[in-house]
This record gives sequence, C-alpha cells and structure tokens, in this order.
Amino acid sequence: MLRAAKLMWTEPALEHPHRAGRLDLVLAAIVLAAAALEALLRPDVSWPVAAMALGFAFAAAMWIRRRQPLGAVVVAFGALLLVDLATTVLAAAPVVLWTAAAVLVLLYTLVRWGSGRDIILGAGLVALEYAVAVATATSGLQEAGGGAAVLLLAATVGLAVRYRAVARAQLIERAKLQERELFARELHDTIAHHVSAIAIQAQAGLVLARSAPPGAPPGAPPGTSEALKSIEREAALALSEMRTMVGGLRRRSSQATPPAGHTLTDIENLADAEDGWLRVDVTLRGDLTGLGPSLESTLYRAAQESVTNARRHARGATKVAVAVTGRTAEVELSVEDDGVGTPPSAPPGFGLVGMAERVHLLGGELTAGPSSGHGWLVRVVLPRELRRGQ
Repeated sequence: MLRAAKLMWTEPALEHPHRAGRLDLVLAAIVLAAAALEALLRPDVSWPVAAMALGFAFAAAMWIRRRQPLGAVVVAFGALLLVDLATTVLAAAPVVLWTAAAVLVLLYTLVRWGSGRDIILGAGLVALEYAVAVATATSGLQEAGGGAAVLLLAATVGLAVRYRAVARAQLIERAKLQERELFARELHDTIAHHVSAIAIQAQAGLVLARSAPPGAPPGAPPGTSEALKSIEREAALALSEMRTMVGGLRRRSSQATPPAGHTLTDIENLADAEDGWLRVDVTLRGDLTGLGPSLESTLYRAAQESVTNARRHARGATKVAVAVTGRTAEVELSVEDDGVGTPPSAPPGFGLVGMAERVHLLGGELTAGPSSGHGWLVRVVLPRELRRGQ
C-alpha cells in the first residue's frame, strides 16, 4: 500500500488539450445562477448569504478546473468545509444546495488530469470535508453512504478515463516507434542498393583501367567514363533518398509525411540498371491493377533487395529474371539468377530479414533458397486484400 502511494505521488499530471474557454465560462455562469436561484427561492435554505458564497466558490472552481485541478477542488471543497464548520459553531441548520453536485465534475477533473500528488492531496481534503459533513448533518447513515458512493463513482470514472487515455497514448507512441523502425529499414534497403551499385561500377572502372595494354596512349580506357557516370548517378540517388528518409526519421510530429512509395514502374526500371555482366530481365503479367501503395512498395523493395543480393553473392551469374504475376487473390514476385547459388548455411543478411518482415506485415509469404536451375530463387506471395490496419 505504501509503495503504491509512493508511485501515485510521483505520477505526473496529464496535459489537458484545452485550456479554460467559453465552455468553462458558461458552466461557471450556470452554476452561479443556479446557486443564486436556490438561495433566493428555496425556503429551506437557512443561510442565503452562505449559499451565495458557495455559489461563487463553485463558479470560480469551474472556471479554473482545467488549469488548476487541485486549486478548483480546494476552492469548492474548502468553501463547503468552512460553511459546515460555521454552521456548527453558530448552531445553524446545514446549508444544503443542489448546485453542490458540481463538485463531482471537479473531482472527476482532478483525477482525470491532475498529478499524483495533487490527487492525493485533493482526496485528503475531500475526505475531510465529507467527514465533517457527515458529523454535522442530521441525515442517517444510509444517505451518508450514498454520498460516499457518488463521490467514489466520480473519482473512479475519472481514473478509468485517465488510464484509458494513458494506454491509448502508449499505443500511439509505440506505433510511432514502429513507423520510425520502418523508415530506418527503408533507409538501409535503399542505401545498400545504391552503394552496392557504386561499388560494382567502381570495380568495373578499376578493371578497365588495369586492363589497358602497355604502350597505349594516355587517357581513360573505353568504358571508364560510363562507369564514373554510373557512380555519380547512383551516389546522387542515394543522397537524395537518404535525405528524404532521414528527414522523415527526424520528424516527431504525428503529421510526418512518409517518403514517396515505389511502384511497379520502378521494378521495370531495374532492367535498365545493368552493370556490364549481370543482365536483369523484368516481366509483368496478369492483373496488376488496383494494387495498394504499400503492396507495390513492398514488391519493389523485395525485387530490389533480391537483385542486389544476386549482384553481391551469385557466383558465375549472368542473368537475373524478375517476374511479377497478378492473380485474382494474390500477387507473386519471383527473382531467380542463373549462378551457382549461395550455400544454405550462410546466415541471412539484414536485407533479407527486413524483406521478410515487410512481407509478413502485409500477411504474405517469402521463401528463398536454391532454385532448380542451380541459381538462387526468391519468391514472394502477397494477398491483394491487405489485413485491416495496413
């Protein structure tokens, strides 16, 4: 119990999205008018001056309840406590106002938005006022128990709404973190692809430079300028995409705009990115209309990563065949090279792990392994209708 109280004491307040405004002003005016009417028109109100004072206290508390939840409770319940003590000292009849029901809103506000320390202090004041009211009232224990139940109900509702909001905020924060992880994975896939192309072109340029025959005229051998242009183009694309995605990672607003997704056209463009000895053939067939952006982007990233892995690891490969087939309920992507493949015992890289995670997020399946033609085959099957929330 003591440990729970310590944890409650250190709990921070929740920031109210709306400060005092017209609604609070209207509520304060209604409470003040209701208390004034009761003081003037109800014959059973024995002390109209005290009733008006309570009305002013309730109205002031309603006005400040969002900015100062504890202050509002102190003003309202403190006023009730002073009036109850005054009626006891003066031997007057208790002042009972129907308008006092407004304190339930104040108690709810305290538990809903206040800090743990404020809630504990406010609850102590409420308990003190309740004890004094029960001791000075002429009502029976049944009515006193009903009043306690109503106060506990208001506090319980505030507590339930508070922790429901906290849980929702945690889910939103978790979703943001997951989105940032997706951005980071996107950054890895993109930069790895472009850097691999740069490395391959640089190696090709070195091979061309070293293959110049002795006594050849000075100047770059044929093909070197093309390799350098390819390096420049890939480096520019890598920097551009990296800036876009790092900018997305650095945005903390929930309104952050994700990088533009890739489409099937980008898969076709993989056929243009030849590196001299590895040809990429792309085939699109079947019904490929009406695919969602996330599905097309996942297909592109899977194809891109598979082609990159073929360039890195497919020994003796000369061709990579990329095929996208659209069916009624699913879309299939296959990427197969004609090399000798990669040993099954080789640990999967981050690119393959990221590819599998992307596919699984969309409810699809991914298989990767040696093909019947002694090369390496990557096969991705994605449902056309994504699961809810994707």
